[in-house]
Amino acid sequence: MSRLTPDLQVAAGSLVNGTDSSAGDDPQKMPHDAPAADHAVSPSALSGALYVVATPIGNLGDLSPRARAVLASVDRIAAEDTRTTGVLLSHFGLRRPLVALHEHNEDRIAEQLIAAVVAGESLALVSDAGTPLVSDPGYALVRAARERGVPVHAVPGPSALIAAISICGLPTDRFVFAGFLPPKSTARRARLQEFLHEPRTVVVYESSHRIGDSLADLVAVLGGDRRICLARELTKRFEESLTATAAEVLAWQAADAHRSLGEFVLVIGGAPVASDDAPGQVNAERVLRLLLAELAPSRAARLAAAITGASRKALYEIALRESALPQSEIENDDNSSPT
Repeated sequence: MSRLTPDLQVAAGSLVNGTDSSAGDDPQKMPHDAPAADHAVSPSALSGALYVVATPIGNLGDLSPRARAVLASVDRIAAEDTRTTGVLLSHFGLRRPLVALHEHNEDRIAEQLIAAVVAGESLALVSDAGTPLVSDPGYALVRAARERGVPVHAVPGPSALIAAISICGLPTDRFVFAGFLPPKSTARRARLQEFLHEPRTVVVYESSHRIGDSLADLVAVLGGDRRICLARELTKRFEESLTATAAEVLAWQAADAHRSLGEFVLVIGGAPVASDDAPGQVNAERVLRLLLAELAPSRAARLAAAITGASRKALYEIALRESALPQSEIENDDNSSPT
């Protein structure tokens, strides 16, 4: 998602659980026998395989020992931007051949790169920062590898998406990742409209020069009371995040010009469950009970569902309980249980 900037390298690279991240550049000295390691998986790259490697989103101390070992041992690294990846490798004292793979060329060169892997080469895929393919290039390469039967190994690690979800304080048992919001307001509002009744938490990325406008559009479309979390510069020196109502987050962001700088993840709470007693809402069970006074359960459930938009099957089950019909009458009802 984001790009590591040179001014963050030294400060971020020194934060590895209180240890010096510059020590031990030799992959042979990496802690391959750590207790949590899977000894069936080699820490170094195997020939004829593709490795999808997550890299830091800001703090260089977040590069895992396994990722470092793989990057040190592959034959080539396919990078979204070779200059950015070059800075990362240089920090850890690594030198490997780099090839650019980005949204403008990956369809054209994916087959060529995978052909080399089929011939025995090992290849690592990295993005500028974070986990490849999560709003970053790499899909064409991984697809080509799968189609050719090439082993594809995950080297998991930093992800702005998962980092934001982990700290947002909003429901995370189910969530949707929607990538970047459209740059133009009309299209952006149309996209936000899709989230109006979405019950799951939604995660989007946003850039510094659009964050204010996007928050304003969110308030206009989803309402100022929707709970959201805005996370800025995750894992970096000036990391900030706030979980509050959309209106409160908009005001907080606008109050400080520095809060328009950096990389943003926006986590949007799911749509609240509508109350049956809320003004303008049709109470499905109330409609069902009225219809049951005149109609058989299956017909009452069908009409109540059509009127209220509620689940026909759920209403039918309620109708059976409400009517308490004998089994013989249920079986001879004019329509059997709806599917």
